[in-house]
Amino acid sequence: KGNICTSFFPFLPPGFPAESEESSSLLRTAVSVLQSSYLDSTSQDGFQYSQAILVENDVFLSELKAFARAKEAAGYSQEELEETFAFLLFDNEEEAKEVCQTGLRVNSSSISTLGDPAKGVYISKYADCLHPRPWYHGKSGYIVICKLIKGKVKVIAENYTTSYTCPSPGYDCHVSESNGPAKTSPCQAFEQSQYYVYEVSGGCTAERPRQVCPYIFLA
Repeated sequence: KGNICTSFFPFLPPGFPAESEESSSLLRTAVSVLQSSYLDSTSQDGFQYSQAILVENDVFLSELKAFARAKEAAGYSQEELEETFAFLLFDNEEEAKEVCQTGLRVNSSSISTLGDPAKGVYISKYADCLHPRPWYHGKSGYIVICKLIKGKVKVIAENYTTSYTCPSPGYDCHVSESNGPAKTSPCQAFEQSQYYVYEVSGGCTAERPRQVCPYIFLA
């Protein structure tokens, strides 16, 4: 494992409030979310986090709530409407900031095993399984914690062909049917622990699914 080292914003773009007295409390909250979402228990001692910043975007929050209301009206269960957390890792600070400001959009993923990346988004279930290549000592990066409403989840077989799996009518999310062997490669573990999230309306897929909402940025 490596350290995720301290990094500070040279400026705060729209959507990023200035640092306040609540910064240390927010960092504790963020670290608690991350550590409770590890796949590997040994990750507890493997990472250091710093400079947590709350992503305050009223549009994202209102759309997340609107998605939940619409699905509740459609008969979804409370379990299907429950908010959970999912994670994105970036090597580049600017790319992480951009997702916080503009949301997670289609055509943002390099993997396609659970669905067409042009029709949905990929986001990681586990906070220590965020990249297909092994993390090495001394490496740093930027994590965006997102709130996620999974909705109706369909378990599917991974598809390694170029005929991509399309979003499933009546569902909102694909997950892999593979639990993975006890000892699997980092790439396999990454692919098998992804959520493929999409929103279909009127036969068209949304460019930015409302059920994914950036929540906290940290280094």
